[in-house]
Amino acid sequence: MSAAIRYAADSEAKIINISMGRPERSSLEADAIEYAISKGKLVFAGVGNWGDKANPVVYPAAFPGVVGVAGVDQEIEATTESERGPQVDLAAPGDNLIITCKGGTGVCRSHGTSGATALASASAALLWSIHPDWTANQITRVLINTAGGPENGDKRSDSIGYGVVRPRIALKNPGDPGPADVNPLPGPNSASPAPQATASRATGGMPGRSPADSASKGDDLLSTRNVLAAGAAAVVALAVAVPLGLKRRRRSRQM
Repeated sequence: MSAAIRYAADSEAKIINISMGRPERSSLEADAIEYAISKGKLVFAGVGNWGDKANPVVYPAAFPGVVGVAGVDQEIEATTESERGPQVDLAAPGDNLIITCKGGTGVCRSHGTSGATALASASAALLWSIHPDWTANQITRVLINTAGGPENGDKRSDSIGYGVVRPRIALKNPGDPGPADVNPLPGPNSASPAPQATASRATGGMPGRSPADSASKGDDLLSTRNVLAAGAAAVVALAVAVPLGLKRRRRSRQM
């Protein structure tokens, strides 16, 4: 994986999507991630699908500077399998997903943080295609600022991070992208210290749409259908993802 990340870091790709992970921390992967971020790449990784089991910390999502992505269901609540912890930064649909697969019609239903990570990456790609002069830090900041945050009003939670990506909102009203050289997430070039990468369960109620979001459902892009459409457009527009073990799956819960 470290070789693939470095390959992508040296390419013209702006976004590196890593729809996989494992509990073991690799110093080679950590160095490769740091190298990619230093090259201005935006790195997304799934936080893992063992939230209803041991909820182990999964890498590379837990590395500083990586956007860790959780999965939500059609009720905009974190799925039971999606992992919890300080490594969760954003969330995207992770249940009842329509994906390509081998055999039959070539289309299957899927679930997991792998698909959620791909959709978050695609959302970033859409935004970057409209604002090509922005940096990875600015794209990340806008995704955070326009996300559908925790229902209880907290800034972030351990189950959906800063909230569910809403590309339509980000494209329509991105707001101030902030400084180009400051990472809004803990990690390299960040104004905030990196959190301890330890597993933790979410506290309080399950997060979802805030009251303000509920009043503007027409502008909300939280439905699976719309997000999938946005993801397809984003792949055409900009995204270049690294196929690091992206596995087709039907009923399995592995990433």
